[in-house]
Amino acid sequence: MKKVCIFTASTGGGHNLAAQSVQQALIEKGIFSAIYDTFKDSNPLLNKMVVRGYEQMVEIAPVLYRVIYQQFNLMTSFQQRILDTVSYFVNPDIVSIIKRDQPSLMISTHPYVTYLLVGLKEHGVFDVPIISFVTDYKVHGLYVGRLADAYIVATGYTKKTLIDKDVPEEIIYPYGIPIRQEFLKKLIDKNREKDDAPELTVLLMAGSLGGKQLETAFNSLMRIENKLRIIVVCGKNKKIKTSIEQLVQTYGSNNKEISIYGFVDNISQLMDEADALITKPGGLTTTEAIIKNMPMIIPYVYPGQEEENADFLVANGMAIRADKVSDLTEIISFLISHKFVMDRMMKNMSHSASNYSLDNTVELCIKMIETYEKG
Repeated sequence: MKKVCIFTASTGGGHNLAAQSVQQALIEKGIFSAIYDTFKDSNPLLNKMVVRGYEQMVEIAPVLYRVIYQQFNLMTSFQQRILDTVSYFVNPDIVSIIKRDQPSLMISTHPYVTYLLVGLKEHGVFDVPIISFVTDYKVHGLYVGRLADAYIVATGYTKKTLIDKDVPEEIIYPYGIPIRQEFLKKLIDKNREKDDAPELTVLLMAGSLGGKQLETAFNSLMRIENKLRIIVVCGKNKKIKTSIEQLVQTYGSNNKEISIYGFVDNISQLMDEADALITKPGGLTTTEAIIKNMPMIIPYVYPGQEEENADFLVANGMAIRADKVSDLTEIISFLISHKFVMDRMMKNMSHSASNYSLDNTVELCIKMIETYEKG
């Protein structure tokens, strides 16, 4: 049986969601694939340190995280020694998985995992082809490896950032970051014809790690004089959900229709109900919004890859970035009065989404499997 090993890591939710999307698409083609959380499945203690350390650093010390992100992007010998030390604890279990499963293809949805797999391949541990999925819009240096066989990237812009890092153009495929297939379907038609319909429906999301600034963003939306529908998704952060529910009691209805959720699995449906998305620009969320042609307003970012995603979105006319979270009041009021701006953003997103193809991604996987098995 053809088998694919998909390696991910839980530093943010996007890497895992991309892995799950690829797995589902492969299974539908009759190709068995298994997902492995690289740190969790090899060294639980190291997983706790890495994942929890990442979450705390981006929340509590974002400036420090930005410095570290930029330093590892340069990949000096010092950074390599640090990564190789971490690899020392991870490699044995990863090698055991590969030898046990005997895959015909390996997929990575995380930059460090790509670094790890390419390093093992360079040392002759295996000769199985590797596809690296770049889950953000600008390529970090960790993704780049001499023996990676193919890269799936978000856009032509992402492809250029890889070429600039001396990756051969012919192995870079701008098929889009893999997203859940429900996002490819429009589930709900918006009805704006009713006399009592809100002037705008906004979807406010915290992102996979929650977000301390969600409460400030909600306050800013409540100050808008226009009639709004506000859909708030707090994720797994129960404390913020409670705080926002208390704010609703304080404000009263205030000419707003408000729906508050914790963790949900119907984001695609909520996106279809909304006109604009207010959230952090994670790679997967950004791709989902582009596919849905949903203009983004970005009031907060994590440093590093999210800053680069935000720069891409703004430069290509698909998002507005707020200098401060409190600026949401002015930005949303402006968009309500100037709907043509949102129309232009939607057209830009539609153009960007036209190159997205999960089918092409799966076809590439199948082709690489068949080439490998023919020897």
